[in-house]
Amino acid sequence: MITHTVRVHPSSANLDRREQLAWRLAELAADPVAVDPEVTDMVVNRVIDNAAVATASLVRAPVAAARSQALAHPYSPGATVLGAGRETRVSPEWAAWANGVAVRELDYHDTFLAADYSHPADNIPPVLAVAQHLAARRDLTGADLVRGIVTGYEVQVDLVRAISLHRHKIDHVAHLGPSAAAGIGSLLGLDPEVVFHAIGQALHTTTATRQSRKGEISTWKAYAPAFAGKVAVEAVDRAMRGQTSPTPVYEGEDGVIAWLLDGPDAAYEVTLPGRGEARRAILDTYTKEHSAEYQAQALIDLARRLGTEHPELRDPDVVEGIVIRTSHHTHHVIGSGARDPQKYEPTASRETLDHSIPYIFAVALQDGAWHHVDSYRPERASREDTVRLWRSITTAEDPAWTQRYHSTDPGQKAFGGRVEVTLRDGRVVVDELALADAHPAGARPFARPQYVAKFRSLATDVLGDEEVERFLDVAQRLPELAAGELADLTVRAPADLLRTAVVPEGIF
Repeated sequence: MITHTVRVHPSSANLDRREQLAWRLAELAADPVAVDPEVTDMVVNRVIDNAAVATASLVRAPVAAARSQALAHPYSPGATVLGAGRETRVSPEWAAWANGVAVRELDYHDTFLAADYSHPADNIPPVLAVAQHLAARRDLTGADLVRGIVTGYEVQVDLVRAISLHRHKIDHVAHLGPSAAAGIGSLLGLDPEVVFHAIGQALHTTTATRQSRKGEISTWKAYAPAFAGKVAVEAVDRAMRGQTSPTPVYEGEDGVIAWLLDGPDAAYEVTLPGRGEARRAILDTYTKEHSAEYQAQALIDLARRLGTEHPELRDPDVVEGIVIRTSHHTHHVIGSGARDPQKYEPTASRETLDHSIPYIFAVALQDGAWHHVDSYRPERASREDTVRLWRSITTAEDPAWTQRYHSTDPGQKAFGGRVEVTLRDGRVVVDELALADAHPAGARPFARPQYVAKFRSLATDVLGDEEVERFLDVAQRLPELAAGELADLTVRAPADLLRTAVVPEGIF
């Protein structure tokens, strides 16, 4: 691994582009490194995981609206839209859009947390869409698709390790635009010059504020990463046609670092694989067993355990108050430290509730379970005893948990917390959990059988057994797929089911 110092340079310095971060990322994307078998195996897992959570969301309003927009842009050869089947093709940027929304809607796919936040599987829809569209023209195979996805993960994870966007209230998709562009560049075997300009354009157009994840969280939360993927496809297309980007996009005196991040005197240390070095960042990422913000995963598992071992804690007449001591990010993003009153409102949107650890902890404690639909139903959120318990829960930052959150030591890095339940009779129940059960170092780590089981659990009632097994067969053969088989990496839902999602008329 090679560490690159990235800082602001005045225009008069005329910084050589080979010294710019966007060029370093482009070189990484253009380096034809063999993919390690265990990395390939994890790519297959995440393709299955994405399909699982996307299928479960097909008739939800944001997904249906995005799908309707995409279907208004038919194209040949084009890319597939989840739910519509192999034969229906749309322009690849619109496929990336619709499928990106479907993947992101339930907040139920993979995550990587470090200096910033990310859902690296958001790279898969745009890379897959371009692969399907150009499969015949460029003879792209499953192995090419794997390489593109691996690059997308590598770039996003490496940026997330080094550069905090959240500190400046910039949405985390500002790391996704460049990573998706780099992934598409790897897929297509493009020269560094082309990828460099695609990365610059993608970054420049995806630096939005974090208000999409603050206060009353809206349906745009699912659209934000899909927009970044769509922008990345368009950026690569323009760069392939010779169109250039703002340069230097990170280091310029009016660039991203100088005005959106740490300022003109800042410096970042970004560590990237060297030439010929394996890309293994995907192995440091982790998926979700529960449909909620990742920093809630371990706390859901802890709540289930506490409710089982101490059922009296489910009763707000017994509980005086609950304090969750956790990391800075958990406290300030999904805890009471966010100072969002919406996180305590029974009428809040689903998007808001899945970013409210007081709500999530209360329901998981009472139900001893977590469900991607039932746990968010309005009638569940408004239950009187739940509301009283929920509003007795607060979070507090604990420096020890913040240190573990940011640790680079895999044996120390953790995203959980310590829970202190004070009862009205004066007793205190204390317990803690560092890692979610499904985490690679957790009590029940996810491996291929768990990814397959998650897909069957979420998709069978939507697609039926035959379509579920067909997709699983194709996905698990991903590295060996020929060009003509890439379009099979989609799902077909019953037309009658899709018609139940009524979408108001728009422009298209």
